[in-house]
Amino acid sequence: KPMRDQIIRVKRYERVPMILVGNKVDLEVEREVTSGEGKALAQDWSCPFMETSAKNKGSVDELFAEIVRQMNYSAVPSGGDQCCSCVLL
Repeated sequence: KPMRDQIIRVKRYERVPMILVGNKVDLEVEREVTSGEGKALAQDWSCPFMETSAKNKGSVDELFAEIVRQMNYSAVPSGGDQCCSCVLL
C-alpha cells in the first residue's frame, strides 16, 4: 500500500495505469505471497493482478499486452489535467 500511495502522490491523480505482478511463480516452494493475497490486494487497488515467470516465459507476453492496454486507456484525456507523462515498468 505505501508503494501505491507514493505512486499516486507523485503522479498527482488517481487514474494511474497500474498492474500488480507476482513474479517467479515457477518457484512455488519459495512463494512468500499467495495468489489469493495478490488478487485481494489488486482488488483493493482497483488494478489487474497477474503472475509471471521469466524462466518459463509464463504470461510475460500477456503482461506486456496488458501494460500497453492500461497505458492506452490512461492516455485518453478525461477533460482535466493534461500534464506530463511518465511510465514505470
